[in-house]
Amino acid sequence: MVPATPSHQKRNAENDLVVNGIEIYSMKIDSKVTSRFAHNVVTSRAVNRGNVSKEVFFDVELPKTAFITNFSMTIDGVTYPGTIKEKEAAKKQYEKAVSRGQTAGLVKASGRKTEKFTVSVNVKAASKVTFELTYEELLKRRFGKYEMFIKVKPKQLVKDFEIAVNIFEPQGITELEAEGTFITNELQNTIKKTFSEKKGHISFKPTLDQQRTCASCSESALDGDFTVRYDVKRTTPDNLQIVNGYFVHFFAPTNLPNLPKNIIFVMDTSGSMYGRPMEQTREALLKILDDIKEDDFFNFILFNSGVSTWKETLIKATPENLDEARKFVRNIDASGMTNLHGGLMRGIDILNAAHEGNLVPKRSASIIIMLTDGQPNQGVSDIHTIETDVKNAIKGRYPLYNLGFGSGVDYGFLERMALENKGLARRIYPDSDAALQLQGFYDEVSNPMLTDVELNYPENEIQDLTTNSFKHFYDGSEIVVAGRFVDSNQNQLTVDVRGEGAKDALSYTTQQDAEQTAQAFQEQEYIFGEYIERLWAYLTIEQLLERRIAATGEEKENLTAEALALSLKYKFVTPLTSMVVTKPEENDNEDVIADKPTEAEALTSVSSMLGSQMYRGSQPTWYTSVDGDPHFVIWVPQKRDAICFNINENPGTVLNLINDPVTGITVNGELIGDKRANTNAKIQNSYFGKLGIANKHLGLKLTVTPEKITVQNGNEKMGFTWLDSVTLQQAGFTLIINRKKNLVLSMGSGASFVVVLHQVWKKHPLHQDFLGLYTLEEDKLSEQTHGLLGQFFHPIDFTILEIHPGSDPKKSDATMVVKNNELIVTRGWQKDYRRDPNHAVDIPCWFVHDNGAGLIDGVHTDYIVSSLF
Repeated sequence: MVPATPSHQKRNAENDLVVNGIEIYSMKIDSKVTSRFAHNVVTSRAVNRGNVSKEVFFDVELPKTAFITNFSMTIDGVTYPGTIKEKEAAKKQYEKAVSRGQTAGLVKASGRKTEKFTVSVNVKAASKVTFELTYEELLKRRFGKYEMFIKVKPKQLVKDFEIAVNIFEPQGITELEAEGTFITNELQNTIKKTFSEKKGHISFKPTLDQQRTCASCSESALDGDFTVRYDVKRTTPDNLQIVNGYFVHFFAPTNLPNLPKNIIFVMDTSGSMYGRPMEQTREALLKILDDIKEDDFFNFILFNSGVSTWKETLIKATPENLDEARKFVRNIDASGMTNLHGGLMRGIDILNAAHEGNLVPKRSASIIIMLTDGQPNQGVSDIHTIETDVKNAIKGRYPLYNLGFGSGVDYGFLERMALENKGLARRIYPDSDAALQLQGFYDEVSNPMLTDVELNYPENEIQDLTTNSFKHFYDGSEIVVAGRFVDSNQNQLTVDVRGEGAKDALSYTTQQDAEQTAQAFQEQEYIFGEYIERLWAYLTIEQLLERRIAATGEEKENLTAEALALSLKYKFVTPLTSMVVTKPEENDNEDVIADKPTEAEALTSVSSMLGSQMYRGSQPTWYTSVDGDPHFVIWVPQKRDAICFNINENPGTVLNLINDPVTGITVNGELIGDKRANTNAKIQNSYFGKLGIANKHLGLKLTVTPEKITVQNGNEKMGFTWLDSVTLQQAGFTLIINRKKNLVLSMGSGASFVVVLHQVWKKHPLHQDFLGLYTLEEDKLSEQTHGLLGQFFHPIDFTILEIHPGSDPKKSDATMVVKNNELIVTRGWQKDYRRDPNHAVDIPCWFVHDNGAGLIDGVHTDYIVSSLF
């Protein structure tokens, strides 16, 4: 045997990275957490190393509590975005794609804690594909810590693998830890952890050799759960944050004495529990008995074909009674059928009698925990009758927790019944750790600190409030309430908090204003206005879906409609929506980007948004826009693609955007900068802070700023603010102002324009409000139209060559041939706010550098003018 040379060794190492012809050369999980709200982006990059086309799979398992918000595939520099639609509409699109032989992806169920997102695509030899999935979740506090769960399963060695978690908590971080079920002693050293004051960082970046299961193996050791836990400083019982018309209130008092518990265990001992399930139940109950405190009261109710009780009343947890209870538990056996109604009603009766007879402390917390592995088939077996009887017997006095063991239960029934009675349901998976699952649930509810908690907000100031009353508050958990102000400019809030503790009532008032929130967030460099709004939307949707489970009839329809509307508005994949992504097969030129809106769709969405039918006229074949910093986007229909560029100039500069000498229409824009200038930068960030739209044939001048809109029509002058909702129709033009969102100006035989208002957080130390401009019906302007935007109202052609990795690993570079020029361009994304002025759609485009040099006619300074008109 010839010894391997270094070149052989290198070749073999590279071969380890290729599985079935596919190399996943990069996988990154980037998580950003702000005030418990997590934004996670999973990016996977693969290349087909084979000589023929191969199918590449992208599988991600994400927490069940998370909502997917975005997905895209980029193949050879072209991006195919996913769209979130109402479930039935998504299903039809998915079926259409499949019937045409297209690849497609959907979210589907996976394991205990996760849902699985999977998509596959056919990739040509030597071609690359990038998958990017974004999801968001509100982290829950359990046992005194917030927990972020990341599933790690690349299935093969990955040259560039990284998990990066960045946490920002305005209250300050007290502890931060990370662990993985797959972490060996060697891998432990690759976890880097730092935290100081408000910021924390976790990094996990193993080398190829560290990923191997053994020194000479090609299998990956990265297979399991990666968990990050942290907690925040608590100088007060709660924390209130106000941003941009929304608020979130976190309530988690500490150092309160625990309330005594009155707990009834209602246990299914039917024949289906025989064997391992009953062994695990006994094991869990024995451990729970070790944790019950002497001030607690408890009892066991068993049901199979009949019902039996350990004691006729609740019993105090003295050492003697606990010893007797252990003997009883060890002798529990399984046989017979399932009289669930009889067992549960007996437990409720005993608990009710204990309260009515003052057998339990007045200041105590009562709980019923029921475990069953089957469906009621003895005694009262109609589930609707059972639900009604249980609800009428409990009367909202204490929560019912239903634990469903195994796959034979009617989990929907258990969940409805628990939610109707202020509790929750939990699946217990029949694995080797089932006893630990049971015990773990008990641990969550074993330390009540408060009952009947109410967080009260001024009714005339707040709307769309999430749940604000809670039967119990448990030690180590947290209550979260969010809402929005009736007046979005309000910046102060007072809250009254009430609850019953072990010794006395809890009662206090807390107050916060937006200035305090601004100070807490001043270290951050991006706009937080949308963050609390999205947290509010997330929590509202989650609670609407929960209430929907137990609702019927018209109430269920209303809850469904409300949750669906919010899911679509904020682009969350929920049980009412689906995400579909389709990519055409080779030689299929139809729907190259399946979910890119056609121009007709774009117009329809705008006119629908405006409540107007004014856009039934001719359909344009392309559109242009300028928005953001400032980003120019030109849609090229024959290429089904877009070109974009930026113009970098100083605040105060006025740029000519459109100039048509035939129709007399001009559009100019004046740049503004950030509040705090960056003295080290040659050119600072700039946006359009003022737009001037004129039609000299009509004698019309429209001046738009983020504060007001001024219309001068001949000698007549009118002023409006963005708080107005206005439809103004005069000879030759129609103006529609949509309150705090956008305006549309249509000029008869000329083009129409949409101006979008971007409002940022008023207290933000850096950014300020700005405007975006979108053009409609551009074909109504003459062939002599020019300007930074206007020149692209005429057809333009380009060719893309030599796509290759760029300096940014997330973006490809290429050579663009346009106007007889060869330009180095970069594949990127710009924001499109046509459909929704509050939430953008990412539009893939080829970015032309250096102020559009080689793409625009002349140089960008040729378009600087002296004034708006």
